[in-house]
Amino acid sequence: MVQVKVGLPSSAGQSQVNLTQKNGKAHFIEHKGHSRTHLPKVDYSVIHAIPGRIRLRVPRLRHNPDYAQRLQVLLEADALVTSFRLKPAAASVAVTYNPKTVSEFKLRHHLGHVFQSAAEVVVLKPTKHKTTKVTETSWPGLQLSGAATALAVLGGPLGLPIPPIFMVGTISLATLPVLQRAWKGITVERKLNIDFLDLIAIAITTIQGRFLAPALMLSLIDIGEKIRDRTARCSAQQTLDLLSSLGQFAWVERDGQKQQIPIHEVQRGDIVIVYPGEQVPVDGKILRGKALLDEQKLTGESVPVFKTKGQNVFASTLVREGRMYILTEKVGHDTLAGKSLQLMEQAPVHDTRMENYAATVAQKTVLPTLLLGAAVFALTRNPARAASVLTLDFATGIRVSVPTTVLAALTHAAQRGVLIRSGRALEQLAQVDTIVFDKTGTLTQGEAAVVGVESLNPAVSSVRVLQLAATAEQRLTHPVAEAVIRYAEAHKVEMLPRSKWDYQLGLGVKAEIDGETVFVGSERFLRLQEVDMSGLEGRQKPASAIYVGSNDQLLGIIEYSDLLRPESREVISRLLTVENVEVHMLTGDNKQTASAVAAQLGIAPINTHAEAFPEQKATVVRELHEQNKTVAFVGDGINDSPALAYADVSVSFANGSDIARETADVVLMHNNLHGLLEAIAIARQTKQLIQQNTGIIAIPNLAALMVAVFFGLNPLAATVVNNGSTVVAGVNGLRPLLKPKNS
Repeated sequence: MVQVKVGLPSSAGQSQVNLTQKNGKAHFIEHKGHSRTHLPKVDYSVIHAIPGRIRLRVPRLRHNPDYAQRLQVLLEADALVTSFRLKPAAASVAVTYNPKTVSEFKLRHHLGHVFQSAAEVVVLKPTKHKTTKVTETSWPGLQLSGAATALAVLGGPLGLPIPPIFMVGTISLATLPVLQRAWKGITVERKLNIDFLDLIAIAITTIQGRFLAPALMLSLIDIGEKIRDRTARCSAQQTLDLLSSLGQFAWVERDGQKQQIPIHEVQRGDIVIVYPGEQVPVDGKILRGKALLDEQKLTGESVPVFKTKGQNVFASTLVREGRMYILTEKVGHDTLAGKSLQLMEQAPVHDTRMENYAATVAQKTVLPTLLLGAAVFALTRNPARAASVLTLDFATGIRVSVPTTVLAALTHAAQRGVLIRSGRALEQLAQVDTIVFDKTGTLTQGEAAVVGVESLNPAVSSVRVLQLAATAEQRLTHPVAEAVIRYAEAHKVEMLPRSKWDYQLGLGVKAEIDGETVFVGSERFLRLQEVDMSGLEGRQKPASAIYVGSNDQLLGIIEYSDLLRPESREVISRLLTVENVEVHMLTGDNKQTASAVAAQLGIAPINTHAEAFPEQKATVVRELHEQNKTVAFVGDGINDSPALAYADVSVSFANGSDIARETADVVLMHNNLHGLLEAIAIARQTKQLIQQNTGIIAIPNLAALMVAVFFGLNPLAATVVNNGSTVVAGVNGLRPLLKPKNS
């Protein structure tokens, strides 16, 4: 760590720039002195530009060495700049960048901010968190087994004079991990495991001088383990690893000063500034400014969305245009992107019943295989035939292929916006035959929406009814009031001046508009205000509506409802007809409302459960479970958490309540029910792949074992059959990852 102090003149006296550098990179930047708004604009122009490199003229560089020093500091710390060259005498700066990361247009705009920032005095603060780089070291098993195989081929089939001691030594080193696992099985687990069989087979063939067989066996074992380990790493690195792509620094505003600080030092309550071409580093709310945001990485939505003051923004989304000041609410792993990553990192994958059962059966074959190998040796006195018997097993293939298949499926699901917590949840999802949906917020959008406006007075149009209602309810926070305002804005209805108004909780609002006394609210509210409601006589009342009256006369009615999600009908139809799943609906609404929604969706009346409180929802799920049904429950609210806990598989949305998300086995990150169909399809495909892999492993090994016992089999051939089938099954388990994301 090097610290350099440079004195800089300023109108207020002398300031200092503390350049805290490590590996040539400047780290923490604090602006001090005059704010940017009081400084003259820094002029610059583009001299030449090609993809990946841009050269600019900045006249201030020629006559202001302090400015050149500050610009150098900022460019060194800039994540978008690959390298740069400053020439103060020529007043030029050449910048190289990665055109795949940022476009030339965005980089020009970004460099404009950098040039302006360098006009201020900057102070580089020492880091608060010392970090040490840890270099991971691992045993070079694959390299050693590969070297052993190469030496065995050179010294065997090719006949080169390779000293046997070299081959024995390389094989011995490559065998150390197998020896460690076998020893752990004997001393810790108190059992003979598959590594013990492998160790004996390797030892016998090596002692016999058959170096190619043990070397190839070790190579294939290591390849199988690499497939599993690589897949495990991919599930953490490639599935929604949203936080790792964020820049290392963020601009914040503290005490009226703009500072560039490490992203891990951003705290809740900080005001973060995000410029065009930058990624939002936090979850929060826009305090001022506006921007066009690309949220595809987080939500999968390909169309950028426009957001302005008061709206929420999320980490990992990209600012295409505009600038925002964001009040930080969540940082790091507490952000939506961070929680997505954590769910995948925490997902256990070695807990499926199929894997446990298959592994248990395979483990139980270790002792019989050992005894069979001993019997073959006793009868034939041929150690090579005994080694072939010991080489052929099932546990190696299962311990590689099943976790690999499960991990690949979880990774593929996450790439499709479905986070599945565990292999057990994946397996249960494949067996689901009954799905119970909560209505509100799951099958419906979870918010009131106006579905119709009707005038009940011939002298007043429906537009006038809506205009009076919207004017009376403006600035009220009630969901129905907000729905009326949205509907009026969508229909471009102009608001009228409103003078006195009085809102009565649970009833409605009274307002003076255009010289009229207007009442908007429930039927009970208007009757209390002595409004003539005779116009309702003989009419069928809608399930949900508010009424509008003026000067003691009923003017009209505004009907609203919780609209179905756009995809609900399609998803329910697909579950009923294609997936052959029994569908139930639970709701706290009355029977009339519940029946109406169920009819729209095609859910049978007998499977519709109205007026259900949380404990009743759990009871319904429990009763279905007791009928030997595999039940999935889909809900998003706190009141759904008991039912989620009782279900075989529980499903929630990313924007659901915290407790619902924590209880759920499956989280639909795109907040779309199509994700449920995706999850079921992936789970059923995974089950088929595991069954395929079991056959790929069992059939060749059984056949080879029969040949080895009755006719004899070269240990090299046994190795190819056993470990080759393991590699084939492992690669087959990766098939979900080979599918296009948009398939």
